Amino acid sequence: MIQRSQQDVLLSAEVSVRYGDKPHVLRDVTLQIRRGEVLGLIGQSGSGKSTLALAILGLLDRKKVESEGTIQFEGSELLRLPERDLRSLRGRKIALVLQSPLSSLNPALRIRTQLSESWRAHASGSRSDCDRAIREALESVSLPSTDEFLRKYPSQMSIGQAQRVLIAMAVLHRPALLIADEATSALDVITQSEILALFRELNRNFGMAVLYISHDLASVAGICDRVAILHDGRIVESGETLQVLTNPQNDYTRRLMAAMPKLPQLAEASKAAGV
Repeated sequence: MIQRSQQDVLLSAEVSVRYGDKPHVLRDVTLQIRRGEVLGLIGQSGSGKSTLALAILGLLDRKKVESEGTIQFEGSELLRLPERDLRSLRGRKIALVLQSPLSSLNPALRIRTQLSESWRAHASGSRSDCDRAIREALESVSLPSTDEFLRKYPSQMSIGQAQRVLIAMAVLHRPALLIADEATSALDVITQSEILALFRELNRNFGMAVLYISHDLASVAGICDRVAILHDGRIVESGETLQVLTNPQNDYTRRLMAAMPKLPQLAEASKAAGV
């Protein structure tokens, strides 16, 4: 097994979160994301996956939500960082892609306008600099960078194209960490496969780490280097994807795997590895 140094760790979290006087949504969650890896966070609905993503991004209401512990990212303590500093990180160092692209994009603005606003939020330069960055981002997600496409409104695109626009927006500034929160669950099977391949391609081409949040084991098995299983607000098991999904040690992980159809890619990988 390759030994990794502490310098490989991009984000390290030990955090508990609860809303008001309600029971904890996250309880002593310990998670590490390494530079340049794809980490899958698996859990059923209500397990706290999205709450963890919001905590990392500093999007939990500090007046209503109690967050305890630590989330360290490139030397910064995110739970204690002022809002002004968090805004400078969001979209530049940490980016987010959500489940519903047509809800995330502004229906009243053209694609060029939305991408331009995202670029200017963290960069300064001429219009040509902005246009060049936008076209490069669109090409990196296999979308046309023509004026005709940039004049479109979200409603004039397919849901797959809209999701690619969201991803282009997320990678405009080449973030160190991309959080994909159920980013493929609203897509048809073919488009889902294409978006998964795109995440992996961006990970390899740009060296950005990806936190891929999903309840879909098949997609996680297809692109993730490591996985963490979240159940009832706790990480109950984590490790290399093949190891965890073919030889689960936790009872919940075993039940999760038993409830899923056999995954061909895991069967082939297990046979090759002698598992």
